[in-house]
Amino acid sequence: MSTTRPLNVGLIGLGTVGSQVAERMLSWGPQLSRRAGVELCLKRVLVRDLTKRRSIEVAADLLTTDPSAILDDRSIEVVIEVAGGDEPMRSYIERAILAGKHVITANKVVMAKHGPELLDQAAGKNVDVYFEAAVGGGIPLISTFRMDLQANKIERVSAVINGTTNYVLGRMASGSTMTDAIREAQEAGYAEADPTDDIGGFDAAYKLAILGSIAYEIKVRPDEIYREGIEGVEPVDFRYARELGFAIKLIAHTQRHPGRVEARVHPAMIPLDHPLARVEGAENAVFVEGDLVGQVLLVGQGAGGRPTASAVVGDLIDLARSIRRGVQSRPSFSFDDRIGVIPIGEVKTRAYYRIRVDDRAGVLAAIGQVFAEEGVSISSFIQKDAWSHDQTAELVVTTHPSLDASLQRARERMAQLEPVRTVSSFLRVF
Repeated sequence: MSTTRPLNVGLIGLGTVGSQVAERMLSWGPQLSRRAGVELCLKRVLVRDLTKRRSIEVAADLLTTDPSAILDDRSIEVVIEVAGGDEPMRSYIERAILAGKHVITANKVVMAKHGPELLDQAAGKNVDVYFEAAVGGGIPLISTFRMDLQANKIERVSAVINGTTNYVLGRMASGSTMTDAIREAQEAGYAEADPTDDIGGFDAAYKLAILGSIAYEIKVRPDEIYREGIEGVEPVDFRYARELGFAIKLIAHTQRHPGRVEARVHPAMIPLDHPLARVEGAENAVFVEGDLVGQVLLVGQGAGGRPTASAVVGDLIDLARSIRRGVQSRPSFSFDDRIGVIPIGEVKTRAYYRIRVDDRAGVLAAIGQVFAEEGVSISSFIQKDAWSHDQTAELVVTTHPSLDASLQRARERMAQLEPVRTVSSFLRVF
């Protein structure tokens, strides 16, 4: 191992991920230092409460509630931020960069909203920002794009990148209600007490913003991504999906088009033989298509303290090696401001509708006419169930690829037809 001076590290956050990072640095120090080629020294840890009981023992003199103890300490060369949230973490990361410190972060919100600007600032200060843990947890995504696939023109990226929703949808596929499935996810430690970010697709949109920006070297903002959560999916949809040869997943998808890209997050029916359809439980998977390499599938644990800490400490080792050699081992980022995101209405996709109607003559013709007038071609049109107690029936319709705007107009117009009780479900077909 090198005889150079230790590399001092400041850690912001000592929660689920921070505790795992600190534990690995403190208990596995010699092994990590040997791999890094330089001694790694955890010099200071920023916490909110000095008196809080923690899952690991950290010496009291390492803990501080003052951000300046890390950000203004010239001896600290690397800042690891794993506290999460937008502010004040964005400001802390910016302060660290402007102070000439390298940064490693697991913060998907900051990197999705402010990543390009922070990376530009880092380039100007000749320091690095590593953020492997911000997207896929333990799955090596950013390094794959920056290093292994850098010779490729990335055509599309499709992913299951939220373990909570994948777990919930999996339980619903087995017959659970969404309420019960969320409770099970919480009890298993996959879902937060307030699961809104996951169930509503916000978490997946943040991650897709980062992935899209890196894959295409453009600035994809979270608010430019079409986002739809899984709240409208019902257990019966899984039964119909299986009959049609599909699974239901929350899909994050981005695809290159001439001069623009599409970027969308929503529940979708996906063919049972597609690799993403086989992602189970809280696993994550990213399916990449490049012009030279073809199709690549990356699968692993995308959430939790241990997988995320694995990515953070891996980034630290990689960064330490670069610092020791006096080089930046990974190519810097550049972003093309001329390429924008296509509005969802202009995206072409297939769709699945589940419609509750009065069980009487002429209904199919009326619905068919709506589709015809919107220029939507029907792929299948099936009456699934009829109920004698209220004289209603359930129709399942799938379409050929059409503009999303046309599919949505057809949905709105059908809901206004006199014999239609409700358009119970609308899912895009991947």
